[in-house]
Amino acid sequence: MVDRYREIIWQQFGAAIDALGAAIEACPGELWDDRSRKPEFWYVAYHALFWLDYYLTDDFERFAPPAPFKLEELDSAGILPERPYTKDELRAYLKYGREKCRTAVGTMTEEKAQRAIKFGRVDLSFAELLLYNMRHVQHHAAQLNLILRQIVDSAPGWVFRAGHGSL
Repeated sequence: MVDRYREIIWQQFGAAIDALGAAIEACPGELWDDRSRKPEFWYVAYHALFWLDYYLTDDFERFAPPAPFKLEELDSAGILPERPYTKDELRAYLKYGREKCRTAVGTMTEEKAQRAIKFGRVDLSFAELLLYNMRHVQHHAAQLNLILRQIVDSAPGWVFRAGHGSL
């Protein structure tokens, strides 16, 4: 795959991840784990990070998120984790996901981009799954920014490109 296209994909995907990170950082403590709010802020952030990780995996059958995270997110019954994850835990998961994404994009070949991906009802190429994943991360970053704007009347600004460097 042409290096320039990999770089463009990383700059935009990295920007979506950075936007999610900015929303996590902007959340005040009293909103972070307020169990009375639906959706719960921490959970939306966790959900986005879990699926970022999952969609970047090479073997869905063997997928396991890093500790302390578990597989509840794959349960179709909508089971929530047993406790709210802390901001520090999700910062670490964000860092993990960012590096996993940077590696996936940076090592993508034409062959890997066209590789068929199938799980559940999903049937698409790896390249399309990358774009789908980026849209999912950005969707939830925007959702968190809306929550912040509605509750504390402040939200992070737009992220133009990945702030954590190039591939």
